[in-house]
Amino acid sequence: MKDANFEETMENLEKIATELESGELSLEESVSKFEEGMKLSKKCNDIIGEAEKKITILLQKNNKIVEEEFSCEEKQ
Repeated sequence: MKDANFEETMENLEKIATELESGELSLEESVSKFEEGMKLSKKCNDIIGEAEKKITILLQKNNKIVEEEFSCEEKQ
């Protein structure tokens, strides 16, 4: 079985959130689903973290390739 990608992991996390919000689960089932959701949330954060590490912007400056870290913050 291959590792789930970000989209699949988020889909599973959303399903768990819907199940928890329904109020139809027992306490034990709710705790189990919550634990599973926390693991999926961490996995999503890990996937995003790895993607951020890989994203760089290549700029041509004075005939040199300069690698800069990607930043999603707006510059003022």
